[in-house]
Amino acid sequence: MSEYILTLLVFIPVAGALLLLLVNGSNAGLLKSLAFMVSLLNFILSLYLYFNFDSLNPGFQFEINRVWIQNFGISYHLGVDGISLFLVLLTTLLSAIAILSSWSAIKEKVKEYMVTMLLLEAGMIGVFVSLDLFLFYVFWEGMLIPMYFLIGIWGGPRKVYATIKFVLFTMLGSIFMLVAILVLYFMNYNYTGQYSFNFTEILQLPIPLNAQVWLFFAFALAFAIKVPMFPFHTWLPDAHVEAPTAGSVLLAGVLLKMGTYGFLRFCLPLFPNAFMDMIPLFSILAVIGIIYGALVSTMQKDIKSLVAFSSVSHLGFVMLGLFALNMQGIQGGVLQMINHGISTGALFLIVGMIYERRHTRMIEDYGGIARVVPIFSIFFMIVALSSIGLPGTNGFVGEFLILLGAFNSRIIYAVLGAIGIILAAVYMLWMLQRVLFQTIKNEENKKLLDLNLREIIILIPIILLIFWIGFYPQPLLSKMEPAVKNLLEYVEQKSDSITSSSGECDKICEKAEESSITKEK
Repeated sequence: MSEYILTLLVFIPVAGALLLLLVNGSNAGLLKSLAFMVSLLNFILSLYLYFNFDSLNPGFQFEINRVWIQNFGISYHLGVDGISLFLVLLTTLLSAIAILSSWSAIKEKVKEYMVTMLLLEAGMIGVFVSLDLFLFYVFWEGMLIPMYFLIGIWGGPRKVYATIKFVLFTMLGSIFMLVAILVLYFMNYNYTGQYSFNFTEILQLPIPLNAQVWLFFAFALAFAIKVPMFPFHTWLPDAHVEAPTAGSVLLAGVLLKMGTYGFLRFCLPLFPNAFMDMIPLFSILAVIGIIYGALVSTMQKDIKSLVAFSSVSHLGFVMLGLFALNMQGIQGGVLQMINHGISTGALFLIVGMIYERRHTRMIEDYGGIARVVPIFSIFFMIVALSSIGLPGTNGFVGEFLILLGAFNSRIIYAVLGAIGIILAAVYMLWMLQRVLFQTIKNEENKKLLDLNLREIIILIPIILLIFWIGFYPQPLLSKMEPAVKNLLEYVEQKSDSITSSSGECDKICEKAEESSITKEK
């Protein structure tokens, strides 16, 4: 079971999508039920990873490694460690929730929509478990296709513009990453005499310092666009605003984490010297993203747009933690990836629920609805406060660890990052005040219906996670710690060995030059 669990998690959604193709497209209820049951089954299976994960093992677990295309050194290599474990769990959970949230929102082309959602889930899981660079790239690019259709077919009025922008930005970065993967592929052949895309084998390459810089930027561009980091963020608000609710949930909850995960999984261990050289640059960009995203969120008139721009700020915190390059910062960054997926995903769900009732997302169209929809308002307030990072919620733990790591790295980054937390309280609390409180000025708001049982069931697991991580994050941190510690030790050893070998090469070259000069004399 352990060897094949990751394969099951990747291909059960694919099998479910093929099953849906055989169902009559006019039977919307059956299509929705089957899609939800497939996604729920995948989530339940993913819990096997959590309960059978060895917290003391820093390496990859549940690993499967089979030759796929032998002549080109391509393998079917999957595995998870403490860094990717919770991202897989987050993906399976949010996929099930996103499908359930679409129950009443999607009325046209239901079969195609559910097939697209299941294929998207398969692609997202594949990205987090791939340990072969070719396989990783296949999932990375393949995942774009379902998201392209989600936004382009079931999106808002400007869906075509948003879709094209999203795809162009993402593919631009991916092209450079593909070139870098091919460079590593041929470097491995020159060093070992064998062609291979296997990540664990390529990790052993002594990549020269000058090559590290160029390869780092090729990977980093693809990941920075996906995060999205400032100034590569401009595609995000359009994609979020135009996407259907479920698309926004998965875009914010999972897809953006692929960028931060890529920095940690690939850029750091493969190019440690370049990564360390780029710490000041990327830390500054992260801080700019934190403050810029918060300030722009404050100015938004559309609730969904506000939540979208807040992601730029929150993901800036994650990047700040990763580039602190210490235990607290990286653990906080990984935990904040999970926290952002939970809290921001829930915010998009809540915005979608109120939009279904009023068909408007403009803040000025609301006001005083807490008296009319008290259950909705309670959920909205809890999720918003967790997004701010209120003590006792999940957001506080992640942001605290990130700021602690940034403080140990360089105090100024922590100070500037803390400004983002203050600004988050400003834009989020101000939005809550205008939407939930004050007086009811619009008569339509008096007729709003509160959350139904399905919507409450959707939000309850998220609320439980918010408080569980907020009060007791140890189960998550204990499983992450060995992998993070092992990564930091590996990076330190590899950077030292590359630096020393580079120094020896310089000395040999100097001696050779001196010898040639002496002979000439």
